[in-house]
Amino acid sequence: MLKLFTISCPCHFGLEAPLKREIYDLGYEVTEVTDGRVTFTGDAEAICRANINLRTAERVLIEVGRFRATTFEELFQGIKSLDWENYIPVDGKFWVTKATSVKSKLFSLTDIQSIAKKAMVERMKSHYDIQWFDEDGSDYPVRIFLMNDNVIVTLDSTGTPLHKRGYRTYTSKAPLSETMAAALIQLTPWHPDRILVDPFCGSGTFLIEAALMAAHIAPGLNREFTSMDWNNLIPQKLWRECFDEARAEVDTSVECDLQGYDIDPEMVKIARLNAKQAGVDHMIHFQQRDVADLSHPKKYGFILTNPPYGERLEDKRDLPAIYGKLGAAFKKLETWSMFVITSYEDAPKAIGRKADKNRKIYNGMIKTRFYQFLGPKPPKKD
Repeated sequence: MLKLFTISCPCHFGLEAPLKREIYDLGYEVTEVTDGRVTFTGDAEAICRANINLRTAERVLIEVGRFRATTFEELFQGIKSLDWENYIPVDGKFWVTKATSVKSKLFSLTDIQSIAKKAMVERMKSHYDIQWFDEDGSDYPVRIFLMNDNVIVTLDSTGTPLHKRGYRTYTSKAPLSETMAAALIQLTPWHPDRILVDPFCGSGTFLIEAALMAAHIAPGLNREFTSMDWNNLIPQKLWRECFDEARAEVDTSVECDLQGYDIDPEMVKIARLNAKQAGVDHMIHFQQRDVADLSHPKKYGFILTNPPYGERLEDKRDLPAIYGKLGAAFKKLETWSMFVITSYEDAPKAIGRKADKNRKIYNGMIKTRFYQFLGPKPPKKD
């Protein structure tokens, strides 16, 4: 009988909708959406396909169990009652790599981690009938989440987080993560047949992610995952088939118009290098250019950008002028739409136009807004 798992994917707060859509597009049924997490049901193949293909998830976690705990004794017994032997082999290396606690009576993370490890050992000692585990096999990292005294216990099938695609060797001062960039693109109506410009392109993340989407290059195609060594749960053959499936989708001959500008020539150089690492440098045009010089003859284009936030006090003074230049350039592009992510609260005022929509999104610990300035829709093609 096919073993089914409850698979849980964390994402940036406020970006659950694009992840949910991606999971549906892979062919799986979403069972739960909570703040910063989307959960679905799938088999071993789903674990492989989710890791390789999801652009907006941070990790692919397998739920081992859920229970309530308000005392460390309840936590110990709850974790001991889970069927760890069905997930971790006798030689597996297992530890609680991370615990988080929100609005829960148990909040000492180091205590949660050590008590959970002891409970896992006790369970597996009685099952495998041994007193000592060498833990010299594959890694089985555990992640535990407490929210309102409800405990979710998971195995991390990903390892290095999914935003590490492998192409971004160099970054700008305030880089946007690859997963967030991909999610924000998916929140716009952009399609590869429409021009996309980033006038503050930094290390090129928006445009590289757009190129990967246009060319159907799966974000996890050129990296490895912790669960590739889980021979007890996922046969190697399955991984090979899922990678082959993803490779068969790639089409780097697709034509699209992606343009990135930055005032800093060093950033332009870095963006080009990153695009080359991602295998999409032939699809993107990068150029040193001030935002004030932004203009384009094409109609119905998109600006998608992450301008400076002014996190340092001395930089804040420059923000009205920077956003003012962006607004002035956008005003001349009468048929275009613009999407801006920033923590600068006066952005619409400085741009000189009220946003048609805005969405609150957390970029790490920074509360940002995704402002959407919508232009007219292009006429329908015959």
